[in-house]
Amino acid sequence: MSGGYAQPPQYGGAPCPYPPQLGSSTPPTPGQYQQGTQPMVTVQPTVFVTQTPLVHPKPDYLGYSIFTMLCCCLPLGLAALIYSIKTRDSNNQGLQQKAEMSSRTARNLNHAALGIGIAIIILYIVYTAVFASNFH
Repeated sequence: MSGGYAQPPQYGGAPCPYPPQLGSSTPPTPGQYQQGTQPMVTVQPTVFVTQTPLVHPKPDYLGYSIFTMLCCCLPLGLAALIYSIKTRDSNNQGLQQKAEMSSRTARNLNHAALGIGIAIIILYIVYTAVFASNFH
């Protein structure tokens, strides 16, 4: 015995018999299996987790986005349309936080596009009125 450890067991003797099977009175001979006494293995079924659409979906502002894209400011309206579609997809997948964020972004982009569109129309009217009054 060196260093506080015991000697390892000796190898190469007679093989140990298999442990007795359940319901068996005599152990089987080495190398042979008994029929019908092996334990049964059960497997649990696969569980698929699916997310359902939100019960209270967030507004997607899709119509508002199409209007601002066509009538007010094309670049901001297009970005708002993309976020509106993301909101609709998130609502259908049941992702509430992502739907809220996309909905808020779509709304803000729509408001900005509408404001820019109204400002351009007002500036055009003022410019036309001033320009027309200078030539009369």
